[in-house]
Amino acid sequence: MEIINLSGWESVGSGMALLVAGFLMLVGLLGCVVPVLPGHVIILLAAVGYRLMLGREESGLAWWSFLILALFMAVSQLIETFSGAAGSKWFGGTKWGAFGALLGGLGGMFLMPFGLIIGPLIGAVLGELLFARLHPKSAFSSGIGSVFGTLAGMAVKLMVGVLMVAWILVDVLYFR
Repeated sequence: MEIINLSGWESVGSGMALLVAGFLMLVGLLGCVVPVLPGHVIILLAAVGYRLMLGREESGLAWWSFLILALFMAVSQLIETFSGAAGSKWFGGTKWGAFGALLGGLGGMFLMPFGLIIGPLIGAVLGELLFARLHPKSAFSSGIGSVFGTLAGMAVKLMVGVLMVAWILVDVLYFR
């Protein structure tokens, strides 16, 4: 059942649905940068809400668009999760540094917002020092790589958020 069929909604109309969805997409883009907000989920909810408010014909959103948006979201999450480990390896770290960066990133999620940067750093350095037995300078280099990787992952996350919003707009405006 579309929300537009509920009594009283017809006086609000598509303008309000567009305003609500647009606001949610902006908050979602902000959430792609601010770690506390689940940016991609909010963007997906904006699309779902827009379709629920207006229905299939009026909204212009096809069902397969939600599959594409969910795929974008999943790929972005995977990239962000493994970006710290990839950065550690890129800067010359061992598998222990990469594994430590991955564990530190997962643990850092609970210490928002700085934990997402500090977690991979500490994890990579500890992995290199304790298990790979590297010199502290090399271990720290691996940790710095994890920070750069994490920041690159966040940049990809923002780009995917912009891509998701663009996909919604193209589907609504051009594929009716």
